[in-house]
Amino acid sequence: MEKNMSRIDGVVRLIIAAAVALLYFTNIIGGTLAIVLGVVAIIFTLTSFVSFCPLYRLFGISTCRVKQQN
Repeated sequence: MEKNMSRIDGVVRLIIAAAVALLYFTNIIGGTLAIVLGVVAIIFTLTSFVSFCPLYRLFGISTCRVKQQN
């Protein structure tokens, strides 16, 4: 897999995942909303660690800096 996410993008995803976890464990969200946001948080966490987002590839997006070849 070729990386298509920048470090900043990964950090933002981890912050969002942590916020969802905090909302869940403080009982602010629950039920179906908690399940949906929990799945999204898990996906955000996984994609952050591998620096690859399948949706970015599908839409041709990359937030990584492009290395210039000489």
